[in-house]
Amino acid sequence: MTGEALEPAGDPGDFDLELAVSSLAADATDVATLLGLLVAQLGSSLGNRLAVERAGLLRRSGEIKAVQVTLGDDLLRAEVEGAAVRCTIGHSSGGIRIRSEQVDMAAWLKRLLGALQTEATRSEATRLALENLMIGGTQ
Repeated sequence: MTGEALEPAGDPGDFDLELAVSSLAADATDVATLLGLLVAQLGSSLGNRLAVERAGLLRRSGEIKAVQVTLGDDLLRAEVEGAAVRCTIGHSSGGIRIRSEQVDMAAWLKRLLGALQTEATRSEATRLALENLMIGGTQ
């Protein structure tokens, strides 16, 4: 990733979400790569709010089949279906799911990054994970 326009100016609110989504989508050669990047960068900061389902016999190292992220009252899920991905966003209130919508990958990423951006104002670990994701800290 080039990341020039994505580099934060000290405030997690400085990220341009549209540019971030475009950059992530352009840099990932396929859905599995993109989901793998998200899991690698966000795993430690999200803890048990990030669930990963893997395919194959060696589930720990197999390809990612699905990623589910719980942020506040939102449940974001991306399921790999061949070369495509099915993304859903569910919203709960009082522990009861009140709606769920299917969205495209760009809308899913935008919602995920937006929620992380909000959380980053309160969590140093999330802020660092978001910065690493946006400025290419995977090296």
